[in-house]
Amino acid sequence: MVTLTEEILSIVIPCYNEEEVIAETINRLLSVCDAGKGCNFELIFVDDGSRDRTRELLRTFAEKDSRIRVIGFARNFGHQIAVTAGIDAARGDAVVLIDADLQDPPEVIPDMISKWREGFDVVYGIRTERAGESRFKLATARTFYRVLNKLSDVPIPLDTGDFRLLSRAVADTLRAMPERDRFLRGMVSWAGFRQTALPYKRSGRFAGKSKYPLRKMLHFAIDGILSFSTKPLQMSIGLGMIAATIALIGIIYAIALRLFTNIWVEGWTALMIAVLFLGGAQLLCVGILGEYIGRIYNEMKKRPMYVTDEYIGFTQKGAVFSRSPERTEQ
Repeated sequence: MVTLTEEILSIVIPCYNEEEVIAETINRLLSVCDAGKGCNFELIFVDDGSRDRTRELLRTFAEKDSRIRVIGFARNFGHQIAVTAGIDAARGDAVVLIDADLQDPPEVIPDMISKWREGFDVVYGIRTERAGESRFKLATARTFYRVLNKLSDVPIPLDTGDFRLLSRAVADTLRAMPERDRFLRGMVSWAGFRQTALPYKRSGRFAGKSKYPLRKMLHFAIDGILSFSTKPLQMSIGLGMIAATIALIGIIYAIALRLFTNIWVEGWTALMIAVLFLGGAQLLCVGILGEYIGRIYNEMKKRPMYVTDEYIGFTQKGAVFSRSPERTEQ
């Protein structure tokens, strides 16, 4: 059970080209902080290599309020890595993850704190409504979470994002996980601890454009599936067995035609279908193997997970410049 004296809550906000919304985000977060009781807050903004004025605006706000801290990446490393950098730098007894686009309302954070004080280590938001999103995105998101749960070796709550509160113990557990192809909501589920859901209504973006086009969504979905399941490999074995069975049937059919009929040329269409099917099945299985091997290759290089070129509002002790399996201590 957490104590109520001098608690520190770290709020991690990854940002990428959010100049249109960042001022409103900071104002609403500060309103939540000012209204909070029994907690000291720090806001950790991670600028994921923005190309607009996001870093400049963050620097201005940080100069005016000591609770605002900024980690600036040397380039764009991706949303999940940006969240990881914020968790690495957080000093709080609990850490809240929230995006800068205000689709996840900061006003829900006090409810998360209340659940945390009841003894829960993870309080994850469940989206009961998703305003401002197309039917295509809603349908694909719904399908993804259900397919992921079918394939994953670890149950992952449906209709959730990264908007959640983590206790210090969970944050430290995530810091001990060095993998680079990160799917944080799956990693949190894998870690265990005492978890609970908090339903909320998701709003549309306050301003700006989504940073997750279809290409990034597909890449994110692949990371989620391959990071927490070996079932695609098992499925490739099953597909290979089906292909082999069909090929065997084709061989028997061809031999039967040769031995018991005078029709030798006919059957070309069936042969082509079998060849194309076998080729497609082999390419699919090789592709699945390639995805897993690519992840092994990325892990073996042991490069830092991210590189920062600027930090604002941190002491030297609290600054985090990079992260690698050999160096995860602050």
